[in-house]
Amino acid sequence: MGKMAQLQIPDSVYNWIKDFFQDHCHCTRYAGECSSVAEVKASIIQGSGLGPVSYLVTAADLHPMTAGNRIFKYADDTYLLVPSTNSTSRLDEIAHIYNRTVGRRKQSET
Repeated sequence: MGKMAQLQIPDSVYNWIKDFFQDHCHCTRYAGECSSVAEVKASIIQGSGLGPVSYLVTAADLHPMTAGNRIFKYADDTYLLVPSTNSTSRLDEIAHIYNRTVGRRKQSET
């Protein structure tokens, strides 16, 4: 929501988006059985009307750290391409992506 707050959108729209992402839960029903309910803690809810837009906002500033590495973003997926000449940077790149996405989310929960 920190990135959403930086957008020039009316407060009422921001509050609506915030309410949309709060208190989401999910369970799966298969063959007559239902899983336990789990809280969804995501800035992107696949299949929702806000999914593509929230992905664009979330991933807009995500760039590789090492020259020659590439990040491809499509729909709601992010792909990291590390050529063999940069193979030693792969763990740092993954940590960077984690910290820019999941790590930020965990910090905001505390």
